Amino acid sequence: MTTLGTPLSPSATKVMLLGSGELGKEVLIALQRLGVETIAVDRYENAPGQQVAHHARTITMSDPAQLKALIEAERPHLVVPEIEAIATPVLQELEAAGVVRVIPTARAARLTMDREGIRRLAAETLGLPTSPYQFCDSLEELQAAIDAGIGYPCIVKPVMSSSGKGQSKIDGPADVKKAWDYAMSGGRVGPGRIIVEGFIAFDYEITQLTVRAVGADGEIETHFCDPIGHVQVSGDYVESWQPHPMTPTAQAESRRIAQAVTDDLGGQGLYGVELFVKGDQVWFSEVSPRPHDTGMVTMITQWQNEFELHARAILGLPVSTALKSPGASAVIYGGVDASGIAFDGVDEALRVPQTELRLFGKPESFTKRRMGVALAFDADVELARARAKQAAALVKPRTA
Repeated sequence: MTTLGTPLSPSATKVMLLGSGELGKEVLIALQRLGVETIAVDRYENAPGQQVAHHARTITMSDPAQLKALIEAERPHLVVPEIEAIATPVLQELEAAGVVRVIPTARAARLTMDREGIRRLAAETLGLPTSPYQFCDSLEELQAAIDAGIGYPCIVKPVMSSSGKGQSKIDGPADVKKAWDYAMSGGRVGPGRIIVEGFIAFDYEITQLTVRAVGADGEIETHFCDPIGHVQVSGDYVESWQPHPMTPTAQAESRRIAQAVTDDLGGQGLYGVELFVKGDQVWFSEVSPRPHDTGMVTMITQWQNEFELHARAILGLPVSTALKSPGASAVIYGGVDASGIAFDGVDEALRVPQTELRLFGKPESFTKRRMGVALAFDADVELARARAKQAAALVKPRTA
């Protein structure tokens, strides 16, 4: 039996989110609907999640001393990492000491925050199909890896980054230095190691949301959402839709791979497993131990969206991945570099049939910063995609 307390009282069930952007904000809302006391932590003040949480804290989460001091002072029941730039050894130390439970586990947080750890786990330990890859610490090593067998085209990514930052495609020798420099600028913790991957000529890529939740018998059960298709530009998601059509063989293989990875990582909660698909063949790409940006589409497609699934699973509550309606999402970019921007056209956007908007409330806008998302539902996925993109285009950010 799961018991939940009352916020701001001695019985409170306290959950701390490390990272409070748009994804963390929705997790916090889902937790609050279940009567959980929430602590939103971020590197800057007034982050989206901090605007809705019971408590807001601003620290450098990659600083071990700051992170340890905050967790020991707040004493949450659960710590939920939501970004990559976190001092994960501190989480492992505090979890081992019984101070806190880390979601899904401190080991999973450490491995998945680093592309090297998770790629070696998937390919070398679990034997799952992946693209050919090599890790490099210098421009010279990158060129040598390409020449020795990775070949062109190939993909370069920092080992620690998010939302496509620092990721680029190399089509030939002229692109190598530019890709290296971009990777160095895009890492979450500054310049460092990169992964170079051989390019797979896939038909499409999907996100397989995978939920590990406690069943009626007290044992962990694995649940799968319908596959999510998405479009990325420079490694950054710009639209997604659900369900994405797949052959039965490809869907079964996607779920096999997703379960193999998440079983090894363990714990409770929602994982976003990214996969490449060509016909019936499936390759593992990446995994995030938390709600995924492409999964924002579930706010209009599922009875329990990915944020509600994550909240329920980490609290030991029952989950359902049932689809409510096919649908789509499209990103609304800032378009300007400014603080405290305004949004015109919200009324016009919401006049597009069967649409919704989420404006994240980020205090500072950049030209290519994700500031909101348009959502649309329809039995016809392609029509939902068109409506989501139409609604997103009608929202016009501007300086206030």
